[in-house]
Amino acid sequence: MKALLASPWVRWGLAGLLQLALVGLPLADRLQVHWFGEEVTLALRPIDPRDLLRGDYVILNPEIQLIETGIGVPAGIAGGGDVWVVVEPDEEGISRATAVLSAPPADGSIALKGRVSSTPGASDATMRIDYGLDAFFVPEGQGLEIERLPRDRVRLVVAVSADGRSAPLRLVADGEVLLKDSAF
Repeated sequence: MKALLASPWVRWGLAGLLQLALVGLPLADRLQVHWFGEEVTLALRPIDPRDLLRGDYVILNPEIQLIETGIGVPAGIAGGGDVWVVVEPDEEGISRATAVLSAPPADGSIALKGRVSSTPGASDATMRIDYGLDAFFVPEGQGLEIERLPRDRVRLVVAVSADGRSAPLRLVADGEVLLKDSAF
């Protein structure tokens, strides 16, 4: 065994496998959410910037990033803490926040896991939650087209896993798919 590990070919091979594993694990995680997650549709407010190194993308502002404390926010939630936001579809099929929990729901409800960015202040009854759904990369030149659409027409369909992880699947306007996101 010792002689086998002494071989430079084996050491290079092990180093290569380790690098592949480091790259593959996040992709496998995202692929798992895409394949096994439940789809929910979120209302958005898109804005189109441009990144010279990465191309066009649309900044996504899901409406559920701002949570009114009136829906029931557990005591003791602080900025930087993890929360699970339970969503249920309304009459239009748009998933809206119905509760904020400090642990995953035990009843099988669909809940997106997020991190509290800001907590309500004395003059503000909303908390901001980051779900990691803040950008959607688009082919060059299409970002401006999406930006010009009325805000109330653009939706983001995401996959949500049982443990709350979420990944964007597609941008939709008036029921028509504008763009699809692949797991890779």
